Amino acid sequence: MNRKYTLHERFLLKSHPEFTEKWVQYLIANDPSILNLGDLVMRDRERKQPRAGRLDLLLQDPETKRRYEVELQLGETDEAHIIRTIEYWDFERKRYPQYDHCAVLIAEDITSRFLNVISLFHGTIPLIAIQMQALRMGDSVTLVFTKVLDDLDRGYIDEDEDAESAPTDRCYWEKRGSRATVALASGSDAE
Repeated sequence: MNRKYTLHERFLLKSHPEFTEKWVQYLIANDPSILNLGDLVMRDRERKQPRAGRLDLLLQDPETKRRYEVELQLGETDEAHIIRTIEYWDFERKRYPQYDHCAVLIAEDITSRFLNVISLFHGTIPLIAIQMQALRMGDSVTLVFTKVLDDLDRGYIDEDEDAESAPTDRCYWEKRGSRATVALASGSDAE
């Protein structure tokens, strides 16, 4: 077997002068599929938020119309980016309630401390956390996006209920209550 192996080197974008947040935004905007969130399209970039700065990217699933409010951070996660991610998601869902919305935080290093904080919101806020790794292989650079926290997919009400439920006739209630209470509920005299 004659396969060529290329050793890669991981490096932090935050400490590199050429690979900026704008560069990462550009890559994602041109091909949102690199995030592995599905076949998404770019709706907006650097979207101005009322009294709160700019949303890095707004992506949308063309089939489900679900929108993804994406906040990028080079380096390690911090409180400000977590708050911003949730705040931008909240602004967008209030402005455009006709869409389903999901907050997405992308950072080079999502520490266990901040993963714990983010997971506290899990199930209450639709939130996805993605760790981004920059790898250099020879003269080439690639980014690898890995979900470390996925949105919790909730079922519908009664989705897990049995299709056939037990009959709830007079006999059923007489076993669980008394003849007197069944008679009272049905409006007849107790026997």
